[in-house]
Amino acid sequence: MNPRDEHHDAQWIGEEAGPIVRPYVLTRGRTEPTRGRFDLITLAVTVRSPSPGEPGITPECHAIVRLCQQPQSVAEIAAHINLPAGTVRVLLSDLLDHGLITLQEPHSETDMHDERLYRAVLDGLRAL
Repeated sequence: MNPRDEHHDAQWIGEEAGPIVRPYVLTRGRTEPTRGRFDLITLAVTVRSPSPGEPGITPECHAIVRLCQQPQSVAEIAAHINLPAGTVRVLLSDLLDHGLITLQEPHSETDMHDERLYRAVLDGLRAL
């Protein structure tokens, strides 16, 4: 087994806690976003970087803010930071509440026929 895989597994499974604890802790037990609609194809874009020591901004939130310098779908973000999409939705909601990101939804049905969007979502899902 690759040592990197061992580290990856260790972050998800504790001897007593099991595999669900990390996402639960990251979201402080929340399972739903406080606001915003976060489909797998919803795009998040950073609008500002967090202030140093800004309360409530975890390392995972910092990673999302850096990643979203270019628009990223929820599926892509989940794949890049290796977290479940549900956890990413809650973290994105926190970032939205802090004014760090904005959301972009497809504006019309014609946007849904953009092959780049489908490729990005598929690439994100494959990485999961």
